[in-house]
Amino acid sequence: MKIQYSTTAQHLGSSAVRDILKITQGKNIISLAGGLPAEELFPLEAIRDAYSRALSAGPSILQYGLTEGYGPLREQLVERLEGQGIPAAASGMLLTSGSQQAIDLLCKILLDPGDAVLVEAPTYLAALQVLGSYRADINIVLSDEQGMLPEHLEHQLRKLKPKLLYAVPTFNNPSGASWSRERREQVVELCRRYEVLILEDNPYGEIRFDESPDAYPPSLAAIDRNYGSGYGVVYTGTFSKIVAPALRSGWITGDPQLIQMVAKAKQANDLHSSAIDQCALSELLRGFDLSGHITAISREYRSRMQLLSAEIRSRGWEDIRFLEPRGGMFLWLTLPEEIHTAELLPLAVQQGVAFVPGEVFYSAQPLRNTMRLNFTHTPPELIAEAVSRLETALEQYRSQVSGVR
Repeated sequence: MKIQYSTTAQHLGSSAVRDILKITQGKNIISLAGGLPAEELFPLEAIRDAYSRALSAGPSILQYGLTEGYGPLREQLVERLEGQGIPAAASGMLLTSGSQQAIDLLCKILLDPGDAVLVEAPTYLAALQVLGSYRADINIVLSDEQGMLPEHLEHQLRKLKPKLLYAVPTFNNPSGASWSRERREQVVELCRRYEVLILEDNPYGEIRFDESPDAYPPSLAAIDRNYGSGYGVVYTGTFSKIVAPALRSGWITGDPQLIQMVAKAKQANDLHSSAIDQCALSELLRGFDLSGHITAISREYRSRMQLLSAEIRSRGWEDIRFLEPRGGMFLWLTLPEEIHTAELLPLAVQQGVAFVPGEVFYSAQPLRNTMRLNFTHTPPELIAEAVSRLETALEQYRSQVSGVR
């Protein structure tokens, strides 16, 4: 019998990053592909103790929980967000299975097939997957190093009347770019004027390489003067990058009425996220210096980024361009136009190194001569070897291309 898949299922795309992780699994390959934190930096003992304290509360912690999430953790998150200038409230917060679920649930309650959505180019691959699954009309807003161009954003707002703008304005995945304060203010103001909701995705914002307190602009949610009421910013974050991905714990905050609708969508999805994981996180936040931990991993990730950058520059690749990010997890390379990185990838894997071709981060008109490198997961002692293997693959590719000509 041939299975008749739904129209929605037919619009589900595979994650290029996950596919690359599959082909590199269990092989002698240095992967610069996945957006993976360094597991040797996970606070293992603190997490173990937190689960022990959570379980000591008795068997009720293993019972079904509230769709909105574990109350004490929500209150702790509100306090953390308020410390970042975001006027959050527990009534406008939903705990999710990672921020990925938050993106999906918001799109589920907002988007009908053909609804216009605005995104950066490049942007987060999994967000494009979600938008594609709901058959949204995905449109690009032109950007530069400071963020979205206000003139083009207003043109798109007026022309397309979109329902949603999705953005990662702080240490973008994949480019690592971070918007200026002026651009953030302009984007928030324009979207409010045209009554377009902003989904601000901020999984990397706390991984900062400059430790001075005023080095970075506030989030869009902190800039939005009417945050939490009607049109404006909806904010999502996650513990995956600052604690551990396996906990699958994220959150979404915004207008309470909107979050109530998101909660209804979650009830139809999985009832609630793991109560024991949320309780353990709550215990972790009580007895663990999370801010100190974030500072420590940020320093290590900065060191690895600088090492990767220095290794690339030492090769004398004058025709390969990149900017060092000020935080986050990724380095974005632009190669000569004749190099298609999707074609380069198999050669790189043969040499024992993997990356993500940049074209998968575009909804249209991809730049095929780009690639994303992750610098947080690879041990420092392997970074030079990874770049050496990539250099060999590039030499092979150039030889093949010149041979065809």
